[in-house]
Amino acid sequence: MDKLKAFESFVSVATKGSLTAAAKAEGVAPAIMGRRLDALEEHLGVKLMLRTTRRILLTHEGSAFLEDCQRLLADVANAEASVSAGGVKATGHLRITAPAGFGRRHVAPLVPRFRDLHPEVTISLNLSDRVVDLAGEGFDCAVRVGDLPDSSLVSVRIADNRRLCVATPAYLEKRGIPKHPSELAQHDCLTLSSDASQTRGWAFRIPQPDQSTHDVVHFKSGGPLDCSDGQVLHDWCLGGWGIAWRSTWEVEAEIAAGRLVPVLEEFAAPPNGIYVVFPQRKHMPLRVRLWIDYLKYHYQQAEFWKNGVAP
Repeated sequence: MDKLKAFESFVSVATKGSLTAAAKAEGVAPAIMGRRLDALEEHLGVKLMLRTTRRILLTHEGSAFLEDCQRLLADVANAEASVSAGGVKATGHLRITAPAGFGRRHVAPLVPRFRDLHPEVTISLNLSDRVVDLAGEGFDCAVRVGDLPDSSLVSVRIADNRRLCVATPAYLEKRGIPKHPSELAQHDCLTLSSDASQTRGWAFRIPQPDQSTHDVVHFKSGGPLDCSDGQVLHDWCLGGWGIAWRSTWEVEAEIAAGRLVPVLEEFAAPPNGIYVVFPQRKHMPLRVRLWIDYLKYHYQQAEFWKNGVAP
């Protein structure tokens, strides 16, 4: 039995109301439509239709199965329509959310480029530092940085998020280069006052006395300046006002240009992740799948973090 053809015939008979009308639309004899339905009912082990000479009535099982078949056939039609002229064609509206600072730097620049590749997709980008309820607020996916809380969302790690201590060459020339995290107490440390990930202090990987193992230790760094906004800390650090503990996605370009210098690299803690998360779905829209693949491609290129776009 050709299941797809049987499903199509079932839907056609159910929506047109008779074997004759469905057979005429398909250009086959009514008897052929009848045999397809008989084979489908035998395969499923349930009665889908009550057929008389005057009309066709769906059983309870038939009504439920009709909805499933219509959805399945629509998915098949959409999949076929998505491949056009040898290429992939995505349509519809894509709703994305990301943290404000990260999103401005490393999500927003990719959005118009993605739409250039898929002109029939429209895109809304929400930048917010609150944890957005994707399903409740109608978002397709989110980019999130750092350790993720347990949830029903599907998460895909698409890059590492390394964190380093950085300062300007001028600051280090004036104040000296710390050789161990404990020496940060003698420096002006620029701290983020509202980020839960920094309430324990700055994380470092410290070797044990036998040098065979390492522990992640948090040092409470202090200084004359702190701020709740990461971009302000970034600007202060570039201004030479102290040492900051920042993610490489924030400072990679400045390090490459020599405007900032990493310190204590040998003590850098293991990275956490940059993730794309989305609600659990049996059938992900093509536009969402392509957007996730697009992010993964760019985020896996070292050049992207320096210049904001992959080669």
